[in-house]
Amino acid sequence: MKSEMPVEESAVLIDIMAAMRTIEREMNAAFPIIYICSAYRNNPRVNIMRAREYCRFAVRRGCIPLAPHLLFPQFMAEVQDRELAIRMNFVLLRQCKELWAFGTEITEGMQMEIAKARSLCIPVHYYNTKCEEVVWG
Repeated sequence: MKSEMPVEESAVLIDIMAAMRTIEREMNAAFPIIYICSAYRNNPRVNIMRAREYCRFAVRRGCIPLAPHLLFPQFMAEVQDRELAIRMNFVLLRQCKELWAFGTEITEGMQMEIAKARSLCIPVHYYNTKCEEVVWG
């Protein structure tokens, strides 16, 4: 025999689920995911250290940093897997609220990420290597 939940309990459960979805949305808004865009290829050792600092900066500002160039080199090769990594970067970028570009120059890879962010109407902010916001171009 199938037992059914009383209408009152069902309504309470629906209210609880709606409240939980609201809380989840508020938590996501409180911790926006920020795409960290910075140089990698021209000097990986130095650029990895800088990207880590940029991520710490985002955390201090109440954000969740997403820096694919800190993750993908752990298991992908720059030369052989570059095109795949770029496509994967674009998939991740779609989940971000903003793109923050760091550095004193905009590399070819950064240009592609910035262009993609703009095409998705994702706001782009520019910072120098000291994490000071700057106007670019």
